[in-house]
Amino acid sequence: MKVEIWSDVMCPFCYIGKRKLEVGLQQIDFSDSVEIVWKSYQLNPELQTNPNSSIYHYLSEQKGMPMEQVRTMIIRVSEMAKEVGITMNFEQQVVANSFLAHRLSHLAKKWNVQHACEEALFLAHFTEGKNIDSEDVILEIGTNLGISESEIQALFESDIYSNDVIQDQYEAQNVRVRGVPHFVFNDKYVVSGAQDSSVFAGALRQAFGEWKDAQTSFSSSENSCDLDGNCN
Repeated sequence: MKVEIWSDVMCPFCYIGKRKLEVGLQQIDFSDSVEIVWKSYQLNPELQTNPNSSIYHYLSEQKGMPMEQVRTMIIRVSEMAKEVGITMNFEQQVVANSFLAHRLSHLAKKWNVQHACEEALFLAHFTEGKNIDSEDVILEIGTNLGISESEIQALFESDIYSNDVIQDQYEAQNVRVRGVPHFVFNDKYVVSGAQDSSVFAGALRQAFGEWKDAQTSFSSSENSCDLDGNCN
């Protein structure tokens, strides 16, 4: 069965939601049958990367919030992250456009390391204070995952995978994604936000049960004939 996740690397709740989904996967006995596909969603496509700015000033300007309110919000998010084993160093966080990071994620999907790539991108952005719009950082993350250096360089020298990112965002509109993280289980069940791990486990069980029943139904050989004329 398939789980599609619309997410943005610069969204802290997407990182928290990822971890809670993973905890939910540990609560089921069929996790090996679950395929996770990450979909690109940019919260601020027009954002200009600015390593000299702070996330506090960015959020204050973007949301029109006083600085003290921003600090209170960040403390709350940091505490939520700690509950699932994530350290978020907002003081070091680089204000960066995530388009290049999303393109790397699509390349990582080709190499079957997309889930690990998303973790590495989140870690770089929120914990390590790295610029996810930097070619050096993207190259480091990609090669550490075993992706060909030449294919990563192609991201910098062409627009490869740009259309994939745009297509994901267009698809998000069609499936009425209003915010991220947004999880879709087998094109049917939806979980929005960084919900409790038990919510994810429940959605996984329900979607898997229906998916398994469908597979059994489609594979049944009753009331059918094969190419040799043998009928059941």
